[in-house]
Amino acid sequence: MNLQAGPLCTRASLAAELRGLGLRPGETLLVHSSLSSLGWVCGGAATVVTALLDVLGDAGTLVVPTHSGDNSDPAQWANPPVPEAWWADIRATMPPFDARTTPTRGMGAVPEAVRTWPGAVRSGHPQTSFAALGPRAATLTDGHAPDCRLGERSPLARLEEAGARILLLGAGFDSCTAFHLAEYRVPGPLEDNSFALLTTQGRRWTTVRDTPVSSDDFEDLGAAFQKDRPVVRGRVGGAEARLFDLAEAVAYAEGWLAAHRP
Repeated sequence: MNLQAGPLCTRASLAAELRGLGLRPGETLLVHSSLSSLGWVCGGAATVVTALLDVLGDAGTLVVPTHSGDNSDPAQWANPPVPEAWWADIRATMPPFDARTTPTRGMGAVPEAVRTWPGAVRSGHPQTSFAALGPRAATLTDGHAPDCRLGERSPLARLEEAGARILLLGAGFDSCTAFHLAEYRVPGPLEDNSFALLTTQGRRWTTVRDTPVSSDDFEDLGAAFQKDRPVVRGRVGGAEARLFDLAEAVAYAEGWLAAHRP
């Protein structure tokens, strides 16, 4: 058997280290994670979810990104691209987003575990949904507009209102979706965004106008943020962990993006 290098992580050890980092019972927490960075987790992604829920308790709410970016215009695909001759057929046959069954893409094992967890609630955007567990789950995920991937009518704005914190668990600042909320608050042009969704008339390929989003400079933004603002740093298993206030991160990003992007 080819075992991944340690350390060995269990439900109890992860919960203890998360508490040591500063997670509090009853809080609302947005988590970006890398399961492989933790070490050898006994029970895999489900153990990580259970440990997080243990720490947050019955009054806490866990939120993760459950994005499905493959539901998009194939003309924009680059990793990998597909032949232009296929584009029309892909647009005609792309399965529509279904919050109950559409899998995540590129988010990792922990968000997929949350998505399928009993009682999970998922927002309705075809590309940038979030899933949540806990008493605030429905409120945080409700009303995610098709023409607002990560802006004021997305769960990110509801998380800001709720006083949520962000946990980067083995993930870099390039994964910090809250920075995208700041992009919506820096004036700029809109772009077309296309996807397949379910309507009362059935499946439909739809194009909306939305704010462009990019995480290409988020590592630089995050480095500046943790230098200038309070960010709790520690280890959970073998992973570097960062814990910080979501609203503070968004406010900092607004100023940074305005100063550093054309």
